[in-house]
Amino acid sequence: MAPKRKKVITDDKAKRTAGAGSASRAAGNVRNGANVRSGAASRSASERHTGGAGEKDNANDKKTVLSDESMEIYVRRELKKRERIRKGIIIACALFALGSLGYVFVYAYETKRTTATYEQWNNLKDYAPANLPTATPVVIHYTDGTERTAPPVLEEYSAMLNKNSRLIGWLSIPDTKIDFPVMQTTDNQYYLTHNLEQKEDRNGSIFMDKDCDVLKPSTNFILYGHHMKSGAMFGTLDKYESEEYYKSHPVINFDTIYEHGSYQVMYAFRSAIRNEADVSFKYYQFIDALSDVEFDSNMAEMAKVALYDTGVTASYGDHLLTLSTCDYQETNGRFVVVAKRIK
Repeated sequence: MAPKRKKVITDDKAKRTAGAGSASRAAGNVRNGANVRSGAASRSASERHTGGAGEKDNANDKKTVLSDESMEIYVRRELKKRERIRKGIIIACALFALGSLGYVFVYAYETKRTTATYEQWNNLKDYAPANLPTATPVVIHYTDGTERTAPPVLEEYSAMLNKNSRLIGWLSIPDTKIDFPVMQTTDNQYYLTHNLEQKEDRNGSIFMDKDCDVLKPSTNFILYGHHMKSGAMFGTLDKYESEEYYKSHPVINFDTIYEHGSYQVMYAFRSAIRNEADVSFKYYQFIDALSDVEFDSNMAEMAKVALYDTGVTASYGDHLLTLSTCDYQETNGRFVVVAKRIK
């Protein structure tokens, strides 16, 4: 009986062992399944992570490509912009150069034309036309009701006067470039821009102030002329700033069309065109002295600003000649030479 029981026990043990094995295999399968799922999940997560990184890399690549393209576009745009600027500068420089050459050409042409014109007038100076009819005396009527008959015109100026009736005289300073006819009109601006033949010319002409009268005559004849860099007109007048130059050129000759005249230099000074409201001395307003007090006052003002003392003085009753030109040491500056008539 005992053996029989043992077999049963063995069978039960075998069954238990077999059951335990099955359970163990089942557990193993479960663990394996979990591992498989875990691996799959891990792979899935890894793939998702890797895929996301790839997408980011692709996006970054796209951004890099776009950035490179944008930079290339920007560079091309900047290069075109700089090229336009460069061309603009070249064109501006070319236009400036052409303008400068044009200015030099016009200036040279007008200077040459002016020189030729004055040579022609110089040739006329001593030429008296043959069979010139006797001139009818000219009577000048003044606004104050008085009148004056003009004396005969000097023969040396008659031909020029026929050429231009605005001729009023001739100015010359020995051994200098200043040797010009002098014009006069009722407009002080006209001969700033016109030559003797009444053509536009930046050299202008030497002219007498419209308020001066050569017949009365006025106390002070004021003559104006441009300070030309070429030396034309009054371009050399400012040499009188040197006392040594004055000593070499103390006499100025000025003939009206009616009589000859010589003047001795008294003052050389710098001044300027002042505002009307300014009460300072205005040399260009001194044309007629109505009293000795007025005359002496103007002489004292000139002496104050004189660049040097010539020792020459004038008194009421003397007649003066004033030459005025531009001076660039101040705004609206003027360089002035004043002389007293000596014969």
